[in-house]
Amino acid sequence: MPLSPASQIVERQIDYFTDQDVLIAGEFLDDIPPKLVENARSVQLYTTNYKQYLAYKDNSSIKAYFCAQLPKDISASLLLLYWPKAKEEVTYLLHMLLNQLGIKTEVCVVGENRSGIKSAQKLFAPYGTLIKFDSARRCGFYYGVCDQIPTAFNIEDWYKSYPVTIQDKNLTIYSLPGVFSHGELDNGTSLLLENLPRLKGKVMDFGCGAGIIGSFMKLCYPDIRLEMTDISALAIASSQKTLQENGLEGQVYPSDIYSDFGNNYKFIISNPPFHAGKNTSYVAAETLISQAPRFLGRSGKLVIVANQFLAYPPLFEETFKQCIQVASTTKFKVLASS
Repeated sequence: MPLSPASQIVERQIDYFTDQDVLIAGEFLDDIPPKLVENARSVQLYTTNYKQYLAYKDNSSIKAYFCAQLPKDISASLLLLYWPKAKEEVTYLLHMLLNQLGIKTEVCVVGENRSGIKSAQKLFAPYGTLIKFDSARRCGFYYGVCDQIPTAFNIEDWYKSYPVTIQDKNLTIYSLPGVFSHGELDNGTSLLLENLPRLKGKVMDFGCGAGIIGSFMKLCYPDIRLEMTDISALAIASSQKTLQENGLEGQVYPSDIYSDFGNNYKFIISNPPFHAGKNTSYVAAETLISQAPRFLGRSGKLVIVANQFLAYPPLFEETFKQCIQVASTTKFKVLASS
């Protein structure tokens, strides 16, 4: 896979990684880890992206970890951080990773200008000084050393909670930084929840985020067998926390679209993503729709909410022979298979 512009800068600054025990964190989807293996003493990968984890979980040269918090027994001499899209997620990752890796850890930060990399020096200030050493193709490369750690890290301190009331049903939602709809209920999800079908049997909340959809479905229909999936470890942890704090039960696990799905679902319910980082990407939603019949049981239904400008009805019609528009506003529409 061709290297991204950010990884191309990392490759041309390869000397920073010579004879280092490198921990790579943040999101990238290219072949930079094997490039680093050629120079580094060891390479480990910490990711909250399940797709990224699957690409390296069986690599004998690179130990990969997928979780919301780095395992306690992991150490490294140099952290290579790919700048995430959300500033709150950057703050979370720096605090969590440097609290564990400790003082004197060398840090390289790389990312696209449009992702907010220009704020790297300011956000790193509590830990030390970052110096910009390279820039090209609208990306920046920074280097510094962690010389102080201001406070201990406790993941419980990072959950943002907020109340949600829909149809006289009350929930408290818990979300970690970087999770969709962090700290608030978005209008699309609200429209979906107000127009759910009568649920029964085995029900999947695809792209569960902070767990709003799945938790509301379980609250309204306690007898359903609820499953929830997401590609993000931060979302998985958030959904588990939301279920627990509301006294609800459901199985929450990671899946890269259908990679870890079961089958014979009575309903698949979703507010599917159409972004990958800062880029627009319809792959997840289009795959969700086009392959749904393989995972739905007999008479099973797919129900999603989408922005009005997204052309999903033709794909519904191609897949299910019919697309039912359940509800709509000027910005969103709820679509269901026949």
